Amino acid sequence: MTEPLFDMRARALRRDRAARTGPALFAHDRAFEDIIDRLAIVRRTFESALLVGSANPQWSGQLAAIAPKVTVVDPAPLFAQAAGGQAMAEDALDVEPGSFDLVVAIGTLDTVNDLPGALLRLRFALRPDGLLIGAMSGGATLPRLRDAMRAADAVSGGASPHIHPRIEPGALAGLLSAAGFAMPVVDVDRLSVSYRDFASLVRDLRAMGATNILSARPRRPVSRIALAAAAASFSSGEGERTVETFEILHFTGWSPAEQG
Repeated sequence: MTEPLFDMRARALRRDRAARTGPALFAHDRAFEDIIDRLAIVRRTFESALLVGSANPQWSGQLAAIAPKVTVVDPAPLFAQAAGGQAMAEDALDVEPGSFDLVVAIGTLDTVNDLPGALLRLRFALRPDGLLIGAMSGGATLPRLRDAMRAADAVSGGASPHIHPRIEPGALAGLLSAAGFAMPVVDVDRLSVSYRDFASLVRDLRAMGATNILSARPRRPVSRIALAAAAASFSSGEGERTVETFEILHFTGWSPAEQG
């Protein structure tokens, strides 16, 4: 049997740690606010919504202004509990089929082992002519970090999996279509963040619950020499700060309307 790409236990633990220490929400809140703006121009009324991923417990209240009945699930117990929801992985989603006319998925689908299966479950959760809208990390996210970890591997004498691959916009649109969504749309929001040093980026990623959860990740800490090489690579270039890029893929798709 092939080993899953992601360690789901580590994923939940990373998100729980972020919940305990206070999550870094700058990217997540940006994505959620964009989704609320997009929903404001959709010409239809929603009654019940499923919120998948809830790093900010205030999101469910904001979403309730659009769909009065909101159900929350999150892969991490503490985020789910803070939002009054349930801990549940997206590719093991267990909700009554056709329960919702809106599904909002924020910031977790890039680290699910079975993304096609998760999208299919989200479609089954929707009533006919229901809307899936969401955001996930994708594309060319964290290019400077990738370069830094290659520099660390170079001095360590071997390559290790540090950063998980991310889906491209076109591939995500194809998966939405394959899951049965009509009129799939994917667009990219590029968020640039400047950092004083490598350690500042790592702190943000830890506070986002976004550090390494690959099943094949190294179990030993990065050596001091390798860490110094990563830090030097990250800080190389002009200026006192380094600009890192996060690519947020925004996506929508409609469940097929009933015929007749």
